[in-house]
Amino acid sequence: MEILGDIVLIAISAAIINNFVLHYFVGICPFIGVSRRVDMAFGMGMAVTFVMTIASLLSWTFTYFILQPGAPLTSWIMELAGRSEPLDLTILSYIVYIFVIAASVQFVEMYLRRFQPALYKSFGVFLPLITTNCAILFACLEILKYVTDPKAAWGVHQALTLAIFGGVGFTIAIVIMAGIREELDHCDVPKSLRGPGITLVVAGILAMAFLGFSGVDTNLRVAMGLTAKKAEVQKEPAPATPATRSGLPDSIAGESLSLDGRGWPEGPGEGD
Repeated sequence: MEILGDIVLIAISAAIINNFVLHYFVGICPFIGVSRRVDMAFGMGMAVTFVMTIASLLSWTFTYFILQPGAPLTSWIMELAGRSEPLDLTILSYIVYIFVIAASVQFVEMYLRRFQPALYKSFGVFLPLITTNCAILFACLEILKYVTDPKAAWGVHQALTLAIFGGVGFTIAIVIMAGIREELDHCDVPKSLRGPGITLVVAGILAMAFLGFSGVDTNLRVAMGLTAKKAEVQKEPAPATPATRSGLPDSIAGESLSLDGRGWPEGPGEGD
């Protein structure tokens, strides 16, 4: 039940609450460049989702078995070399992930060229741009963060959930934007805002709209029993101390203070 709850929370968070485009503002290049028509936007979203899933699976594999401190493969190699200290190769994560993403994009490009030539032609130069789509690299780095975190220790199911629904969230954002831009073609947009200007304005409004989902994941976690509610601690009243009625501390409770005519305590020598 706990694993299923984690998967549901990761899926909802990646797709809606913490949307890659509208919350973290990654993947803006294809979000603006390929959001002129709904069909192209949907195709780009599916391609990004597919590449993100493959890249995240390979990234989790490399991170878990090779890159993270004390990884099984590197530990075995270190034992063969007669050294017992763990080897940390996370510094190579950027290089490894970039190569993984580039290889995944080439695989998608060959597949589309062979089986979907019309979609391949419609993508044009934007398909190779998936290689530099920072949303995919961001997903790989998020997986690295949670795999190497001892408290989280993500497995492959959690990594794939983040990748798939992160791509779904990207698709939702870019399709919504494409639908709005198709309607904007029939509107009287000021000349200074035509093109990327009005697109960024609409993106900002969408980001504020998606901001309304903040906190939903926390409430869902509590509702599903994954986070124990903090019990309310009722503090017992402190026991009464043998102080005077004025509420003074014990150190001076026994001392008497005389008041002058103004109601203030008399200073040293004033009572004489």
